[in-house]
Formats: sequence, C-alpha cells, structure tokens
Amino acid sequence: MIYTVGEAAKMLGVAPSALRYYDKEGLLPFVERSGGGMRMFKDSDIEWLKLIDCLKATGMPIKGIKQFIECTLRGDESIGERLEILSAQRGRVLEQITELERHLEMIDYKVWYYETAQKEGTTSVFEKMDESDVPERFRKFFKK
Repeated sequence: MIYTVGEAAKMLGVAPSALRYYDKEGLLPFVERSGGGMRMFKDSDIEWLKLIDCLKATGMPIKGIKQFIECTLRGDESIGERLEILSAQRGRVLEQITELERHLEMIDYKVWYYETAQKEGTTSVFEKMDESDVPERFRKFFKK
C-alpha cells in the first residue's frame, strides 16, 4: 500500500513536517516519489520510519541515524558497523534507564515525604521522626 506524508505521519504519531525534515536531512533515501515529486511511503518505509523514530527518541543524533541508514544502504558489508552503532546506542539507553531509575527513586521519596506530611498535617513531623521510622529505601535521602 502507498501512503502520503500526512497518512504516514498519522500512522507514526508525528507531524508531517517531521517526515519532511527527515527527508531534508537525508534520512529517507529509500522513499520513492511520484512523477509530481510527492513522497510515496510503502509499508517497508513505515518500518524504517519507526526505527528512525525509535533511535531519535533514545537520543541518537540525526547524524548518527543518517550514518546507520547509509550503512544499511551499503548492504551486507556493513552489518558489523550497523551492529556497533546499535550496540553503542543500546548502551546509552541503558545509562539513561539507570539515571531515570535514580530520579524515580528521589521522586518516590518525595511522594512518601508529602504523603506522610499530608497525613500528619505538617512537614514538621519529620523533625521528630527517627531514621528508623523512614522506609529503608528512602533513608539515604532523609536528613534532619
């Protein structure tokens, strides 16, 4: 099936201008055009766009995505290079997850803190609280 820019954008949940930008940046060399110059997206192009969106959402710069696409267009000779690119991005995503888990832990502590304060009607409850009254996972955050 063939999709217009608008249809493809809707399928991906992005603005049509995002797909035009990707094209301008050289990320869509595989997309065919009609005689009138309109982009014609096929189902296989949609799969490519999903990968581009994934890489972009995980923080890969446009330059890196373009390098990956260029490697793919070179064929099997670049399998190793593509694997390196994706493995490096995977490592960056794992680092992001670790950092987000640390942030979530701090937010969880603050949620507990304010739930406790709300239940007691004051934040001064913590002035009298002993560290042993604090859930163990939050003790590293608890300061009197």
